Amino acid sequence: MRAFLNRKGVTLSPKVYFIDALSSMALGLFASLIIGLIIKTVGEQTDFKYLEDMGTLAMGLMGPAIGVAVAYGLNAPPLVIFSAIASGAAGAALGGPAGSFAAALISTELGKLVSKETKVDIIVTPLVTIVAGYMVSTLIGPGIDYGMKSFGSLIMWGTEQRPIIMGIIVAVLMGLALTAPISSAAIALMLDLHGVAAGAATIGCAAQMVGFAVSSFRENKMGGLVAIGIGTSMLQVANIIKNPRILIPPTLAGAFLAPFGTTVWLMENNAAGAGMGTSGLVGQIMTFTTMGFGSEVWMKVIILHFIGPALISLLLSEYMRKKGWIQYGDMHISTGGEKK
Repeated sequence: MRAFLNRKGVTLSPKVYFIDALSSMALGLFASLIIGLIIKTVGEQTDFKYLEDMGTLAMGLMGPAIGVAVAYGLNAPPLVIFSAIASGAAGAALGGPAGSFAAALISTELGKLVSKETKVDIIVTPLVTIVAGYMVSTLIGPGIDYGMKSFGSLIMWGTEQRPIIMGIIVAVLMGLALTAPISSAAIALMLDLHGVAAGAATIGCAAQMVGFAVSSFRENKMGGLVAIGIGTSMLQVANIIKNPRILIPPTLAGAFLAPFGTTVWLMENNAAGAGMGTSGLVGQIMTFTTMGFGSEVWMKVIILHFIGPALISLLLSEYMRKKGWIQYGDMHISTGGEKK
């Protein structure tokens, strides 16, 4: 059995599934939902419907993009990769990005097992891959939906606490949701976060993105700064699994800054921007839409969304590097251009 699995490229390795595959999943997410949202936002702000439609289309293809990315990351044969489009789409429909990842992962491995084992491979391989993906989606969809609602309830509980406590709870939870393979934007919309709670969520999400972008600059240079800073901090998921300590600087930055946004410098936002952080600058655009474009609002956004997270995360990460808790390369990301 082990020889058969090795021949089919099925390693049953946690590293392959939770590091390599997650890295590929993040690229699929970036190439669909994130870039689509950026294009759509530009279209909305410039009143250019062509870009709005283009962005909406790209966002709607998140599931298929994740499916293909995961299958490609697992070195699947062509038929399995193409069939993973359907698996990813089914998973996304029933469980969001996390559901898409799980459906694509399991169906890809099963598809690899049957690939080229029969004379009717062109039928058997896509059939097994698609059926497995849909079945996995059906089984895990309700569980993921329940988990999302439970997480959302926890965030809503946070919004009911005192401003300082609320700011910390919402910023940390929403920031972690943005970096994890679940949709912080979906949570914000599902809960209809608005007002000061949405402002705290935006600070927490921005801290994750800007914090990771700046603290990982030595590994990822300008390309990584842009990909993480205005793309998604989810690109660091695989690295977090390898060394969870890298999550400390941006998380503490959000926890420290959010109370300022709920007390001293009140920050507000709407549900559309609450879970986006600095992705495509949607969080900032929606902040201005909610609070206006006055100089005071600009100052708050610059300090709480950019300068504050950058400085705090950089100082903490440099301290952790000196202590040996973070090593060079721990935050290196793949942008899809490296050869395997």
